[in-house]
Amino acid sequence: MMQSDPLNIKFLSESTLTSVSIMTVVVVILFVSIRRFKLESPGYFQVVIEELISFIEKTVTDTIPKNPQEVLPLIGTLWIYIFLCNLIGLIPGMHSPTADLSVTSALACIVFFSVPYYGIRAEGLWAYLKAYFVPFFWFFPFHIISEITRTITLAVRLYGNMSSMEIGIGILLLLAGFLSPVAFMLLHLIEAILQAYIFGILALIYIASGMEALAKEK
Repeated sequence: MMQSDPLNIKFLSESTLTSVSIMTVVVVILFVSIRRFKLESPGYFQVVIEELISFIEKTVTDTIPKNPQEVLPLIGTLWIYIFLCNLIGLIPGMHSPTADLSVTSALACIVFFSVPYYGIRAEGLWAYLKAYFVPFFWFFPFHIISEITRTITLAVRLYGNMSSMEIGIGILLLLAGFLSPVAFMLLHLIEAILQAYIFGILALIYIASGMEALAKEK
């Protein structure tokens, strides 16, 4: 009788291990770097970080004028995390965690639950629930379906774009070697930036639209 080897059980997938590794490296680098930041004569890395934070803060503030600082950490984290996960696929032998549907689904679920979280914090539970029955009470199922479908779309869009990009690069590497796909890898870099931005800005719009809808009901 054959016995299963417990050592062959995979508790963590490759995507999960890569994601945890990315988050760990980012936290360590930022922790070490922030301790060395200077108010006067900042270094190149400090300037880049400050410009990135300024861009994220301006985008969030322009979209959510009311209490943007509450949403800023979530959107900033999504942008940075997704961009790095997309970018890791450029390293030979590595795969982007965002080319895994389970990872993109988890990110989409975070956005899904963030909408009611920030909506309830902004206007209260009763105002948030009442918005689902506007303009008529029988619109409730349509609001629910809309939130579910846009969550699925978030997950599938990011997964589809990144997985197809990795498959395309893999095919070119097999057919043409390591030199010819350079232009395609540059396209991968652009796609990594674009897909991270699209995911983050859609998450921001969903949260902002929920908060604005509640505000109109007051």
